[in-house]
Order: sequence, then structure tokens, then C-alpha cells
Amino acid sequence: MDFFITAIGTDSGKTLVAAIFCEAFKTNYWKPIQSGDPKDSDTIAQLIDTPKERIFPEAYYFTTPVSPHQAAEIDNVAIDINTIERPSSRLPLTIEGAGGLLVPIGSHLYIADLFSKFNAQVILVSNYYLGSINHTLLSLAYCKSNGIHVAGIVLNGEKNEYSKKAILEACDAPLLLEIESEEKIDKAIVLKYAKILKENYERINP
Repeated sequence: MDFFITAIGTDSGKTLVAAIFCEAFKTNYWKPIQSGDPKDSDTIAQLIDTPKERIFPEAYYFTTPVSPHQAAEIDNVAIDINTIERPSSRLPLTIEGAGGLLVPIGSHLYIADLFSKFNAQVILVSNYYLGSINHTLLSLAYCKSNGIHVAGIVLNGEKNEYSKKAILEACDAPLLLEIESEEKIDKAIVLKYAKILKENYERINP
């Protein structure tokens, strides 16, 4: 089973979560649309203890670190989601989105429009900050109203039990993992959380 890692916004920790999923379930990695350097695939290569051959190139890559639709216009490119096809991978894939659910990739097209193209479990990453409850619940409400099944939630950052309680009370999806604020993100940290994630996932999905 493939996983699609999305989030409530930019800098929520999707790449770290993607690395953890890659290690927990021994998947390959793919980010369909990348805007800006360094590439998230380069970060993944540093965080997972697996060959680079397991990291697939982007369908669209732009050097300007802005929203994909703006980066595409700067490069005079039109993103055509019909050309974005799952790489030929014998192993499952961990697919990483760009920014949040409704980051635009074209006219009336958003990252969330990619979900239906792949048979992947949608994982929502939420990081703690003032306003994150609202952003998380809005993301969940959008998914629910558009028939998008969220298979699990990952909470990231310095814990706030009030925020956690408010989010989980309004969420049908299970909490798969909590990532604490770590001083340093490296392979050891990824492996630590990969073990926890796999145990949690297998307990929730026996």
C-alpha cells in the first residue's frame, strides 16, 4: 500500500514524516512536484538508510521556492496532472505533497487533486502552533466534504495537550505517531520514530 503524506501547511514536517514512513514500511520515495532548493528528495537521501535508487525524480521540478503554480508560471510551464503518473516501483511508495492540501498547482487545481490519481493512504501531518487546531480541522473538513479518506494523523512538535485533545476529538482518523521537538534530525531519529510508527500502525490495523 502506498502512502500520500500531506499536511495542514508548509513546514509542517512532511519530509521528516515521509522519511519515517519510508523506513517503517520499507517503501520507495517520490515527490511529484518540487519548488525550490534544496530538494526534499535530497533531504530524504540523507535521512533514510537506503539506496538512492529508491528515490524517484520529480514529475515537475522548479527552482523558485514559491507555490507550485507561481513557480510554474515563472518557468513558463503548465502543470498537467494528467501527465503525473506513479513511477514504476515494485515496492510501495511514500508520496510527499507540496505544502498543504490546497496549495495550488494550476487554475482550480490543488495538491489534493492528486490524491485520486493514486491508490494511496492519505496521511495528514499537523504541527503545533497557535492556529494549528483551526488549520487541522479545516483540512479534515475539506477532506470529509470531498470524499477523501484520511487514514491517519501525525502530530509534530512541542506537545500541547489542549491542541491534541481538540484535534483528536474532531477527527475520525487514528493518531499514528507523535513526533517531539528534536534538537537534531538524523537517521537515528528517523529509525526511532519508524519503529514506533510501525508498532502503532500494526496495532491499529491488525
